[in-house]
Amino acid sequence: MKKTIKLKDAVGTELAHDITEIRPGEFKGPAFRKGHVVCNEDICHLQRLGKNHLYLIDLEEDEIHENEAAAILARALSGEGITWDNDASEGKIKLFADRDGLLTVDAGTLAEFNMIEEVMCASLQNNTPVKEGEQIAATRAIPLIMKRTPIEAAAAIASRNGGILNVRALRHAKAGLVITGNEVYHGVINDRFAPILTEKITSLGSEVIGLDFAPDKAEAIAMVISSDLKKGCDLLLVSGGMSVDPDDVTRQGIRMAGATEVYYGAAVLPGAMFLVAYFDGIPLLGVPACGLYHRTTVLDLVLPRILSGEHIGKLELAALGHGGLCRDCLACNYPRCSFGK
Repeated sequence: MKKTIKLKDAVGTELAHDITEIRPGEFKGPAFRKGHVVCNEDICHLQRLGKNHLYLIDLEEDEIHENEAAAILARALSGEGITWDNDASEGKIKLFADRDGLLTVDAGTLAEFNMIEEVMCASLQNNTPVKEGEQIAATRAIPLIMKRTPIEAAAAIASRNGGILNVRALRHAKAGLVITGNEVYHGVINDRFAPILTEKITSLGSEVIGLDFAPDKAEAIAMVISSDLKKGCDLLLVSGGMSVDPDDVTRQGIRMAGATEVYYGAAVLPGAMFLVAYFDGIPLLGVPACGLYHRTTVLDLVLPRILSGEHIGKLELAALGHGGLCRDCLACNYPRCSFGK
């Protein structure tokens, strides 16, 4: 229940809610926080904010304040790798990654949560790489005072399966690189693939423990792959020979090495000729030639997901089609763009 009092009678009153101030292009936020005790010096400021009255709130048993409601929602939304401060402002709480990793969002359940009246949550998109301390979402209770029932209903939805929002840690992989192609193997041209792939792997917290070159012979490629697996590589990246030309035998070599699963082709540009294979659970990523010419490709979409422990198959590669067209911006801003989203 709310009781209205005139501003001139509000000195000594404790504010029941945050009072927002907006200075266009400069500031938006609480000018006065909930719990602030109004003094004479505040009256002019409050008048400039358009306040001629203030409110006293006496909550009924079935009612809840916006800040308490926001805390309940934040707790329910947060799964592993999420942190937040129980210091709501204007009924809103921000959620952050508490580690480097891959943000996963249960988008269907989030939509169901947002169907509940008077609550909301906005997040970054599913499968976004994030850094520790980065904001990944925010939630709020929209009215100042609301019934407890919708908050409890929304929290029940949000907490399903460990929370709608999670940040998966990326494992430390020991990667083996296999660079295929006669022109590189025989020294006709210098390899440029290995530095690119190494940078992508190390930037995600893994390391390269093997680098090998193989000619365009399926048997030779299979032999190098087998050798890397015996050396203890738990991630393989193979470049080159992924197209449909008769002398592109890399896929054949991968099968000869004993791959138990092979998925060729991704609904992504650049990267349509991408390949994912598994050797008894150890992933191999086949990187087509576009990786030499484009800063961001399908590899950037799939590699973090592989390192987060996700099993990528035909369905996952097909689902990348929505958002899978890179705009080839002059200044690449990935992952702060629409690619892969």
